[in-house]
Amino acid sequence: MSGLGAAAEPSGWRLSGSEVFLPEESRAAAPVDFLQELPSYQSALRRRAAGGGTQERRAAAHGSAGLRAAEVWGPEPERGEPAARPAREHPLSIADKRRLSTVSSWILNCCPSSAASEAGTAFAAYKDCQQADIKYLSGWKQWKRASSKSLKKVLSEVKELSSYLKLWRHDIHSIEGKFGTGIQSYFSFLRFLVLLNFIIFILMFSFVTVPTIISKYGMFNSSFAKIPPKNIDFNCTVYKPSGNKGLVYFYTYLKDLLSGTGFLQVTSLFYGYYTVDAAWIGTMRYNLPLAYLLATFAYIAVSLIWIIKRSVEGFKQNLVNAEDPFQSYCNKVFAGWDFCITDPNAARLKHHSLQYELQTDLEEERLKRKIAERTMKEKLRIYSLRIFINIIVIAVLSGCFYSIYRATVFSQENSSDVSSMNSQANLLVQYLPSMVITLANFIAPQIFSLLIRLEDYSPAFEIKMTLLRCVFVRLASIGVLLYSLWSRISCATDTCKACGYNYELYPCWESDVGQEMYKLMIFDLIIILAVTLFVDFPRKLLVTHCSCKPVQWCGLREFGISDNVLDIIYGQTICWIGTFFSPLLPAIATVKYFIIFYVKKISLIHTCKPAARPVRASSSNFFFLLVLLIGLILAFIPLGISIAHIPSSKACGPFRSFNTSWAVVPDAILEFPKALQQILYGIASEAFAVPLFMVICLVMFYFIALAGAHKRVVEQLREQLVMESRDKLFLIRKLTEAQRHLKPQKARRP
Repeated sequence: MSGLGAAAEPSGWRLSGSEVFLPEESRAAAPVDFLQELPSYQSALRRRAAGGGTQERRAAAHGSAGLRAAEVWGPEPERGEPAARPAREHPLSIADKRRLSTVSSWILNCCPSSAASEAGTAFAAYKDCQQADIKYLSGWKQWKRASSKSLKKVLSEVKELSSYLKLWRHDIHSIEGKFGTGIQSYFSFLRFLVLLNFIIFILMFSFVTVPTIISKYGMFNSSFAKIPPKNIDFNCTVYKPSGNKGLVYFYTYLKDLLSGTGFLQVTSLFYGYYTVDAAWIGTMRYNLPLAYLLATFAYIAVSLIWIIKRSVEGFKQNLVNAEDPFQSYCNKVFAGWDFCITDPNAARLKHHSLQYELQTDLEEERLKRKIAERTMKEKLRIYSLRIFINIIVIAVLSGCFYSIYRATVFSQENSSDVSSMNSQANLLVQYLPSMVITLANFIAPQIFSLLIRLEDYSPAFEIKMTLLRCVFVRLASIGVLLYSLWSRISCATDTCKACGYNYELYPCWESDVGQEMYKLMIFDLIIILAVTLFVDFPRKLLVTHCSCKPVQWCGLREFGISDNVLDIIYGQTICWIGTFFSPLLPAIATVKYFIIFYVKKISLIHTCKPAARPVRASSSNFFFLLVLLIGLILAFIPLGISIAHIPSSKACGPFRSFNTSWAVVPDAILEFPKALQQILYGIASEAFAVPLFMVICLVMFYFIALAGAHKRVVEQLREQLVMESRDKLFLIRKLTEAQRHLKPQKARRP
C-alpha cells in the first residue's frame, strides 16, 4: 500500500540504485507535516469535515497507519548491513507471502528483534515463529495439521488425475488451441449436457426400469402386483397397444423406429410399460409409483443444482464486469488476447473480434450520447416505431404458435387413420408438428434479425433482445405443442366424465405425449445431420472449387455459437419434459449429443468458419447456463401440470389407481407411523408455513443488508486504491524534487 509505504520509511528517502539521501537531520524523525500533505490524508480530512466523528476516526486510523508500520518494521538498516529481501523474493506460496506481510507485527512480538536481526531477514523470523508454534502445539493439533496437509495433497493429486479422465479432453483442447476459448466453451457445454443426461438416465434406469424388469421376469425371487382401479368404468381400463403382428416389412420397423409406435410402444421406452403397482424383491416391498415420482423430482433437482453450481463462477465474473465498464475496457486492451490460439486464421479472427468489441464499445458510448441529446419529438418517434415493431413481433409469434397448434390437431386427428393413406404419408402426418416447429424456429429468427435493426438499440442490446426472442420461440413452441395435446386429452364433453380424460382417443395419454417428445428428439437430430451433410459440405465444395463471384461472396457458413447453443438447449428442454413420459429418453439424448459433438467438430474444422463477430457472452459458460436454466424452469411448468392437475391414465402406467400422479404422495404418507404423519402434516399446515415465510423474509432482508454493506466496503476500497495511486504520484514527485535539490549540493562538494 502506498499510504503505508509512504510512512514506512519516515527516517529518510532512498532512491534504489543511487546514493541520494536526504540530509542527516531529516533522518532523525519523520516529518508529520509531510505525511499530512498526502492526497489520501487530505481526502480523509475533507470527509471528516463533511461526515463527523466516524470519518474522523477513519482518518485518524489511516493517518497513523504509516507510523504503526514504521514501528513494526523498526529502524532502517545501517549502510553496512544487508537489507532484508521483500516478501515476493522468498520461496513461499502466495498465501504465505500475504501472511508474512500482514502479520509482521505478530512476528516481532513472538520473536525478539535481536533474534530477527541474528536470523538476518524477516523470512527467517517468520520461519522461526512457525517452528516454535508447531513445537508448542499439542499432539492432537499437530496430527490434525499434518493430516490436513496430507488430505490437501491427496485431493490435489486426485483432481489432477481426474482431469486426464475427462471426456473429450484432447479434442476440446485441440479446438481451444485452433479456434480460441469462445468456440471451446460451446463444446465444453455440450460435454456437460452429455454427462447430465447420463446421470438422469442412471437415476431413471436404476429406480424405475430395473425394478420393473426384475419383478416382471421374476428375477431374484421377485414378484409384482397389479391393483385394479376402484370405482372406475371398465372402458377406462382398456388399453390395446398397436404392436406389429404377423409378417412385417422392414420399412415398417423403420417407421416405428422414427415415430415411436409399433414394437417400440410396448417396450420400456414409454410410460405404458410400467404397469406395476408394487414389486417384491425377496421380502422387501418396492413402491414403484412413489419411486417413479421421486425419481422425476430427483432429476429435476440434480439438473437445477448442477446448473446453479456451474453458473456461480460466471455470474461473479459478469457482475464484476458490469460494475465497472472501464475495467472491462482495460481487460480487452491489456488482457483480451487468447494465448491458447496457435492457428494463424484463428489469430486473425481474434484480432477482428477484439477490434469489433472495441468498436462496439465506442458505438455504445456514441449511442448513449445520442440518446441523452434526443429531443422529445425524436423520443416519441423512436418509441412509436418500437411499439409498432413489437406488434409485428407479436403477430409473427402468434402466427407461429397458431400454425403449431393447427398442425398438432391435424396430426392427431389423421395419424390414427391408416386405412385412408399409405405408411409414408402417415409418417409425414405424424411428423407434421415437428416439421412446423422446425420451420418456425428457422423463419422467426430471420425476421427478428431484420426488425431489430430498425429499433435503434445499442449493438449489445440488439444481440440480447434477438436471442431473447429466439429463445422464446423455441421453448414456447414446445409449450404450444403440449397445450394442443392437452386440449384434446382433457375434453369437457360427457364422454370424458367417466375417466376424466378422452379415453377413446388416448387410452394411455402419457405414452402419446412421450411419443411426441420422442419424435421431436429424433427429428431434431435428423435436421442437424441433414444440414451438415446436404448443406455445409456441398457449400464447402462450391466455395473451394468454384471461382464464381456469387459463390465466393456467400463463402463458408459461419459457426454461430449462439445458434448452436439454442439448438442443444431446445433438445435438452424436450428431454426434461419427455423423461416423465419416456423414462429412457435421457439415454437417447446422451447418444444424440455424443453424435452431435463429432458432427459439429467435423463441421467446424472442414466446412465452417468461426464467426467474425461472436456474441460477447459466448466466451462465458454463464450465458449458456442461464438460457439452460430458463429451459429447465419452463420444462417444469408442463411437468407440474401433468403431475398435479391432469388425471392419470387408468389403463396403463404406475399411477392407474390414483386420480393424479401427485396423489401417490398422500397415500404413501398414510403408511408412515402416526407420529411421523403428524410431523409431516404440521410442516404442511399454515401454522408452520407462516412463521417459516417470516423467517425466510428476515434472512433475505439480512442478506440484502449484508450485500449493501459489502457493496459500500467495495466502494471504499476502490476509493482507497485511487487515493493510493495518487499517493504514489505524490511520492514520486517529492522524490524527484529531492533528487533535483541534492544534485547541486553534490556538485558544490570538493
